[in-house]
Amino acid sequence: MSKVLVLNCGSSSVKYRLYDGDSVLDKGVVERIGEPGGGPSDHGGAIRQILAGLDLTGLAAVGHRVVHGGRRFTAPTLVDDAVLAAVTELVPLAPLHNPANLAGIAVAREALPEVPQVAVFDTAFHHTLPDSAATYAIDLEVAQRYGIRRYGFHGTSHAYVSRRTAELLGRPYAEVNTISLHLGNGASACAVAGGRSVATSMGMSPLEGLVMGTRSGDLDPTIVFHLRREGGLGVDEIDDLLNHHSGLLGLAGVNDMREVLARRAAGDESAALAFDVYCRRITGYLGAYYALLGRVDAVTFTAGVGEHAAPVRAAALAGLDRLGIAVDPGRNAGSGDRFISPDGAEVAVCVVGTDEEREIARAARAVVSGGN
Repeated sequence: MSKVLVLNCGSSSVKYRLYDGDSVLDKGVVERIGEPGGGPSDHGGAIRQILAGLDLTGLAAVGHRVVHGGRRFTAPTLVDDAVLAAVTELVPLAPLHNPANLAGIAVAREALPEVPQVAVFDTAFHHTLPDSAATYAIDLEVAQRYGIRRYGFHGTSHAYVSRRTAELLGRPYAEVNTISLHLGNGASACAVAGGRSVATSMGMSPLEGLVMGTRSGDLDPTIVFHLRREGGLGVDEIDDLLNHHSGLLGLAGVNDMREVLARRAAGDESAALAFDVYCRRITGYLGAYYALLGRVDAVTFTAGVGEHAAPVRAAALAGLDRLGIAVDPGRNAGSGDRFISPDGAEVAVCVVGTDEEREIARAARAVVSGGN
């Protein structure tokens, strides 16, 4: 099988995996890019370092994660100059992520000029959202002028996890309705109906929706006006507060759920409150998406918190027995891809390890082989 290299550029890191078919030949991450005493000074240096250490003989494609594709990019796309220009225009919608993604593509194109480069967009999976889900109730002309709509994120994760859930159920992907809960430092929920995203919690940006490590998630927009008028905070200060000093960090003083759970167990009231707020928000979205889907075959937890925090899974689903949703305590305490619901449960509850890089590799391979 032909090799595919996946480059996943974050704001200060580059995660990479080299695949040959479904086999991982090499993987790793370069972190603390541009930080004092850290790694390489920029993403270009990090990627050159990665490429120098890999055997790229027979490389068929490089797949790149790109966070924001706007309304234009609804599928994985072969990169050319026009695509790069379009992604550059979208930087205002993802100022922390698209520049890093663009830097990775630029260096890979320069270093591997004969190898096809494929952009795989976080937002693309959500292009199937109905207008009623993607539209905010503001003046339509203003919304269109400034590109204001729900785009959704974590698309490669939700795509992989919902497909893997169908495999666990032993049913065709097109027949399965799943509520996917990607719970990491960033967190989002997604209602997937037969392989199509029909609702998702992140909106125009990754700030909306669930409580996250440092992001607030949903809040009353008046809070922004109040902070500006009464607190005298500038727009950039408010942006920084809601994105980097809120969520678990704002409530409990730490953004790692493991630390929150430890402090909660020790009787820390702020940690207990953070835990309750976090889980209550998940429960609310789950109930709303159950109503939207009408029939739910599975609820699936994924990402760092979703895969490893059994108390979060139990608390988020507590009291949902009448919806056919329940957690078996013994199974919940296990590990690996598995069912954690009791035998015979109306709705399967699953834990699935997300693999965004594998999904990107699959998409890149499909593009270069003409299958997409």
